[in-house]
Order: sequence, then structure tokens, then C-alpha cells
Amino acid sequence: MNVERVQQIDALLRENFSPEFLEIIDDSHHHIGHAGAKNGAGHFTVKICSDAFVGKTLVQRHKMVYSALDSMMHSEIHALSIEATVPNK
Repeated sequence: MNVERVQQIDALLRENFSPEFLEIIDDSHHHIGHAGAKNGAGHFTVKICSDAFVGKTLVQRHKMVYSALDSMMHSEIHALSIEATVPNK
């Protein structure tokens, strides 16, 4: 697991969304030898729950997460699975 990348993703998502829940899973070990992983970029799953997603469609939520992680996309992150939800209140 690349702890520094996970911490960087965590910091960016917390800064942008103040999530009620956030879990970042490094799935990179499942993709060793995969063509896209050869450059060293990782595969991650993000589970995030935030008020920032209220009233947003699933596509809008995903775009928001990709935008927040833009500085890491294509260099540090090769693949990203996103579960973006709203709090049950």
C-alpha cells in the first residue's frame, strides 16, 4: 500500500468535502502487471459521504471527486472507483 498517496487523497477529499465518512482503499496490489499500472500510478476505491453531494446526481458527485483529485489524476492515480453518498438525516 502506498501510504503517502492514500494520505494525499484523504487530505484533498477532506479539504473539499468535509465528509461525514471517508474510506480510501488502495487496490493497486490487485493490478500488478496491468498495463496501466506500469507507470507506478495506483488503483483506489473511495467511499465518501458528504453534505456536499446533496441534490447532486451520481455523475455530478463523481465529477466533483475527480475535480478534487485532479492534481493526482494521470500521475498518481490510474484508476478510481467512487462510492459517493449523502448522509441519512
